[in-house]
Amino acid sequence: MDMAGESPSSLANGDSAASTPTVAAPPSSRMLQLAESLKLEHQFLRAPLEQFKKTIRSHHRYAEKEISAVLSSVADAADRSDAMSREDAADHLRSLVSRLQGLKRKLEEGSQTQKLQAQRCRARLDHLDSIDVDNVTEWKNTRLKRILVDYMLRMSYYDTAKTLAETSNIQDLVDIDIFLDAKRVIDSLQNKEVGPALAWCAENKSRLKKSKSKLEFQLRLQEFIELVRADNYLRAIQYARKYLAPWGMTYMKELQRVMATLALRSKTECPTYKVFFEPMQWVYLVEQFRQEFCRLFGMTLEPLLNIYLQAGLSALKTPFCFEEGCTKEDPLSHESFRKLAAPLPFSKQHHSKLVCYITKELMDTENPPLVLPNGYVYSTKALEEMATKNDGKVTCPRTGETFNFSELVKAYIS
Repeated sequence: MDMAGESPSSLANGDSAASTPTVAAPPSSRMLQLAESLKLEHQFLRAPLEQFKKTIRSHHRYAEKEISAVLSSVADAADRSDAMSREDAADHLRSLVSRLQGLKRKLEEGSQTQKLQAQRCRARLDHLDSIDVDNVTEWKNTRLKRILVDYMLRMSYYDTAKTLAETSNIQDLVDIDIFLDAKRVIDSLQNKEVGPALAWCAENKSRLKKSKSKLEFQLRLQEFIELVRADNYLRAIQYARKYLAPWGMTYMKELQRVMATLALRSKTECPTYKVFFEPMQWVYLVEQFRQEFCRLFGMTLEPLLNIYLQAGLSALKTPFCFEEGCTKEDPLSHESFRKLAAPLPFSKQHHSKLVCYITKELMDTENPPLVLPNGYVYSTKALEEMATKNDGKVTCPRTGETFNFSELVKAYIS
């Protein structure tokens, strides 16, 4: 290779031209938009990770409990070895061996579950890492299906969500099993049973305590109220001493008020105490559980579909959208979208924008509007494409009238 024409500066410190680093091409605007959208994928990664951690903690606690019980039993047998017969000692050892075998089976099952959950975490990382300019459309379609499955699960359409996930082969990218666990608790609360909800609180006691959750306390209060409703006052007092008294330091005012129901009974008309016996208390418990469930797994309280739709509606919402002249093409002409956009501020529009009815693209100096003889306006790009395919004729999509392209008049934007 002839280096005669190279400048000395290009070979400083003995570096050859081949080792000169190449400047990476700047990322396209499309990829930058994708990079920004990934900031919304916090829930997508955290939900399976939290479930993975929960499984590890659960099996760790179980193993500690069983091993501690076995060691305690061995120590107890050693202390009573002189008083035990050979047959009793053999039975005792067989019992311990059986218990340890049960622990081994449980840990093997737990190991398999953890492997599947780790595989799910890896699948999601690989999915996020697979974004490329060449597969943007496919990746976005997968994300749309994920968002739809999330919405269905939150709206209790579990079978439909499962079918969509299976047909789209995205089982590892959605949280069906997590929501099915929550479904069992929600169903029990709707049937006015607090047992499964209390068991869920026990499983996640440390996490709920850290977040200062009131869910377990509210469940205990409701169980007490049901005993009062059934006129089982003696048992209600015993229940309060065992399960409500430990909360006295934290929620004394609530406890004093609920304990007054023992004297006022369930037929009271006093609004302060009547509210405890209202059926809406169970609806409130369901909603509170949903909030704690989402918070525990790092999920948004609102469905992701609503959040994405509101992000788009925030750019479209203007006072004109709520007037009678609002066109049907405007999403905010539909009541469901208006309800979603209700808490959103109006979009700040400094200038009006003309959007082509056919292509939905902006009409500006690069793509100016053209006026048909019937008064309707469309973009130059759309009408030129139409004229090219139809021997110089264009058809108004609103009225069906046909005109020669030469009859069109250019409109000027001031």
